[in-house]
Amino acid sequence: MKLIKPVLFSAVAATILSSCGSGAEILSTPVENIDTVSLKVSELTENEKHTWGHLDIIKDTIPGMSVDKAYSEIIKDKKGKTVIVAVIDSGIDIEHEDLDGVVWTNKKEIAGNGIDDDKNGYIDDVHGWNFLGDGYDEQLEYVRILAKGDTSNPEYARAKAEYDKEYQETAARKQQYDQIYQRLKNADEVISAYLKKDTYTTEEVKAISTEDEKVTEAVGVLNFIYANGLGTTQEALTAIKEGVDYFTDKLNYNLNKDFNGRTTGDNPDDLNDVGYGNGNVLPTEIGESHGTHVAGIIAAERNNGLGANGVANNVEIMSLRAVPNGDEYDKDIALAIRYAVDNGAKIINGSFGKYYSPHSDWVRDAIAYASDNDVLFINAAGNEGIDIDSKAVYPNDAVNNGPEVSETFITVGALAPKYGSNMIASFSNYGKINVDVFAPGAKVYSTTPENDYQTKGGTSMAAPAVAGVAALVRSYYPKLTAAQVKQVILDSGLAVNQQVVVGGNASDVRPFADLTKSSKMVNAYNALIMASQLSK
Repeated sequence: MKLIKPVLFSAVAATILSSCGSGAEILSTPVENIDTVSLKVSELTENEKHTWGHLDIIKDTIPGMSVDKAYSEIIKDKKGKTVIVAVIDSGIDIEHEDLDGVVWTNKKEIAGNGIDDDKNGYIDDVHGWNFLGDGYDEQLEYVRILAKGDTSNPEYARAKAEYDKEYQETAARKQQYDQIYQRLKNADEVISAYLKKDTYTTEEVKAISTEDEKVTEAVGVLNFIYANGLGTTQEALTAIKEGVDYFTDKLNYNLNKDFNGRTTGDNPDDLNDVGYGNGNVLPTEIGESHGTHVAGIIAAERNNGLGANGVANNVEIMSLRAVPNGDEYDKDIALAIRYAVDNGAKIINGSFGKYYSPHSDWVRDAIAYASDNDVLFINAAGNEGIDIDSKAVYPNDAVNNGPEVSETFITVGALAPKYGSNMIASFSNYGKINVDVFAPGAKVYSTTPENDYQTKGGTSMAAPAVAGVAALVRSYYPKLTAAQVKQVILDSGLAVNQQVVVGGNASDVRPFADLTKSSKMVNAYNALIMASQLSK
């Protein structure tokens, strides 16, 4: 795909100035014009790759959230109040070296005694709750609709059409990946034998000169892989094998109408059938890393010399395992939201979503419950590169773009780490009505299970970045309501006056302001200043 060369435009409609006596304040007109800042054309350093979401657009020319600047110039030695952030996700490795110090503990519950000590309906819920039990793989929601066989369901025909198309495409992609993987594996074996070593460099492959047709063919395969940016042979094998596994799992589980991954014994269509699941909030396997990555973005222990810094200090992470390898159940999400609210969370992060939701009213009622109880819900916009004003994505706080049921629901799109026309992540959904703000979401480095760290991308990574900013505001300015914190985050962001590529389509270029309600990208530094002013 050919991308448009970045063009520099004026980007900041509200920038920051430190003033004598009264501290920093947000001005209504720019004091530093982004046109005067050189567009970053060099590759990011390793440190910038790992921290870009915390950097500053003016100082670093990277569209981060000015988190480091906020700590060095505003927070400094201030003491904040502890904020509980509930992460509704795939489970969290609460034993991770960078997370074990920020895990929420239910002090009213005695671990392992098999008794509901605090009488909240959940036995031994010491660090949260696991609504999935031992389950992991699941169907997609529209496959569940087809599996029930109820042709009178108004969604049945749409689900059938989507299933037929998706199954055929997935089967074809799996076959393609199988073939590529096998060719690459064969080429690797030939070159390893020729060079008499298992591991070799790209330079060694390119230097091969031989009349052996088998070796020449293998060199051609590997050079093609290298030319397409897939890294070394081993990196390419790993990446392509991941693709093979992804499409295999999708066929075997997500699109399999005969598969049932529900292990909890409850009726997922009965909201009153509760008490299922267990208190084990850990992932079921090392590959179930999503929730751990999200938790690290929010609150990985700061400045401890380990792999990553979270956005927020003074946070306790509550783990609510409710998102499987497939589509989540509406019931699990609704109950997880209510659990979070009832057990002290002030912020909920939801890095999940789907396009069919038979019980969307249950989830919307829970979102309204959170709002009524002064709890923020930070929601990922989705990763299909589409306008969600035109296609409903769940969860949401409104029906058909109508009145919102919540004053505290924030939907977040994803930024890429390069300011300019390609700053919107190619996968990110957008919407002038339904996407509130954008935040760093592509190529984000964070925690993964078993004391590991990886780079992942998605609006799933952008939502916890905003949850972290919300946690900072709620920690240092606890008198502000959740609705006020939402308004602070939206109003204090940096307005972007920039033409950007939409959905990764170089021929679709629009004003950034057309893609989001606020026309802004989140800025922690500004948010804390505005929160200070509002709290006075």
